[in-house]
Amino acid sequence: MNDRPVYSAAVIGCGTGGMLSVRALAASERFRLVAACDLRADVRDKLAAEYPGIRTYADHRELLADVSAAAGTDHAIDVVCVSTYAPTHEEIALAALATRPRGLLVEKPLGDTAAAGRRIVDAVTRSGTPLAVPHGLLARPTSLEILRRVRAGDIGEVRLVEIECAGWDIINAGIHWFQYAVNLLVADPFAGVLATCDTSSRTFRDGMRVETEAVTYAWTRGGARVVLHSGDHVAQSRPGKDTLFRVVGTDGLVEFWGWENGYRIVAGSGPADVGPFPDADRSPHQVHLEELARQIDEGSPGHGPGHSPDHSPDYTVADTSLRALELCEAAYLSHRHRCVVTFPLSEFVLPEFVPPGASDWDPGTPYPGEGGGRDGRRLEAR
Repeated sequence: MNDRPVYSAAVIGCGTGGMLSVRALAASERFRLVAACDLRADVRDKLAAEYPGIRTYADHRELLADVSAAAGTDHAIDVVCVSTYAPTHEEIALAALATRPRGLLVEKPLGDTAAAGRRIVDAVTRSGTPLAVPHGLLARPTSLEILRRVRAGDIGEVRLVEIECAGWDIINAGIHWFQYAVNLLVADPFAGVLATCDTSSRTFRDGMRVETEAVTYAWTRGGARVVLHSGDHVAQSRPGKDTLFRVVGTDGLVEFWGWENGYRIVAGSGPADVGPFPDADRSPHQVHLEELARQIDEGSPGHGPGHSPDHSPDYTVADTSLRALELCEAAYLSHRHRCVVTFPLSEFVLPEFVPPGASDWDPGTPYPGEGGGRDGRRLEAR
């Protein structure tokens, strides 16, 4: 018998990500789905039919006004999930936070820029409200076991993380992959990014203009490298694997395939295929939401009944998600300005920063002997 509190919840934005939250809330004994918001009438009608009794809204402002009005009553909404497209996250998440919920979920990427994501995380941290940012690779048995083994030193010190991702892009999928790379290299901050994008197909996805194909190359202060090959169509180094992770250490390597339940490790004992693991009994969204419920149980909100100063929310996932968003933005800035982007990103994008101007320097063509330039055989030490 479940004697733990059951928290009421509302979801704003019921596209792909939002429906993951809707289904996770409905499946969990820790939550009661009471409201949902979406601009599309057909989506609202489908939600009302599938989840009888929930309130549906066309405008998030109306939903949040009802949340505010119900605060402190039997009709209060405890948790708000913001699952709209990234450029709207900041406005809606801060408005939801103003209603003083007991917990908040914001889909990844946290915002369309790292600065927007930072403002959300800073506001949430100041309020002391638990925050969930649902990253699937932090809630699946395969990827969690790999993290444990890498951190235990089973393949030595990580020197290279290679990622191949077909059918997706830097901002909408790379945010997952970079966040996992950040966790693999958690004690080694990133130092720079160099990226190039082909944009010939004019592809857009999930409300954002994205690349046709791109290569993003990032490095840490300790010298580890992360290479992401993303795009609509990506040549596969392992046939049949649209998404591939290869983590190379000083004493071995691990290879796994996105959301598949298994991996291959080459270490001291030789190569071994591990898995497949049984499917998890909960979706990744449900795992993250139930962790949010656990933190609410502990009285971690900085306001409201039951608050305990002895328990502070754990913002580790939000912080690593924000670091991943910085890598995504740095990749696009590098492509846009044809330059290396250095960290901390906040200093690179300061208002006084002047990006390099358009250049007529064409690598691979003869040097005419005039027009400026520097002799590459006589470089000063950095």
